[in-house]
Amino acid sequence: MAGVARFVASSLAPAAQRFAPQAAAGVLRRILEVAIDGYQRFPGAEAVAQRYLDKHTEPQDALEAIIDQHVRLAGVQGFLTSIGGLITLPISLPTNLTGLAVVQTRMVASIASVRGYDLDDPRVRTAVITCLLGEDGVTDRLKKSSLPTSPLAMATAPVFDPELDRLVSAEVVGELIARIGGKRMAITVTRRVPLLGGAVGAGVDGWSTYKIGQYADKALLRRIRRPIEP
Repeated sequence: MAGVARFVASSLAPAAQRFAPQAAAGVLRRILEVAIDGYQRFPGAEAVAQRYLDKHTEPQDALEAIIDQHVRLAGVQGFLTSIGGLITLPISLPTNLTGLAVVQTRMVASIASVRGYDLDDPRVRTAVITCLLGEDGVTDRLKKSSLPTSPLAMATAPVFDPELDRLVSAEVVGELIARIGGKRMAITVTRRVPLLGGAVGAGVDGWSTYKIGQYADKALLRRIRRPIEP
């Protein structure tokens, strides 16, 4: 797990400093690689999806179990620390930003896999990352036209759009850091109460993961796979 932390966190710092679309895309590409493909003892999304499909007769039951597992993982600070947390970064970032992004990305990718999407398809990977914005985040950006379309439309588009991928990456990295900043403020308020700060942090992470899982479940409907056009 320490290898995962170094692998992902080392690419996070430059993008967080610059917020350039290219840098943000590089960060999320690394997170996607770990979350979808797995790393050493950290199973990838397809392996997770298959494990739960093997355990449950109904795909929806498998999806609910996947969400439940990742909500619990998000709330366990020790796990988040081990895959992306207490690494000394040259900028002021919360310790669990990378770990939480990996957990949530693997959850969404596992949901997509259960629904029959090809996780090697770059269109699907863009859609997976977009789901990290959550329902409110996507809806707000669609209204403001800072996001042109929904995760479902991205995953089933006729062709992969690299410009859209970079746009989504910048939006998601900015949202992740803003979200963690809000959590830091909540923890600061409760810091003087023993153990309460940690409980608040775990609760915030778990709740945001649950909401993202519910949104991905609703947004990524089962679709017939279409090949990428040349």
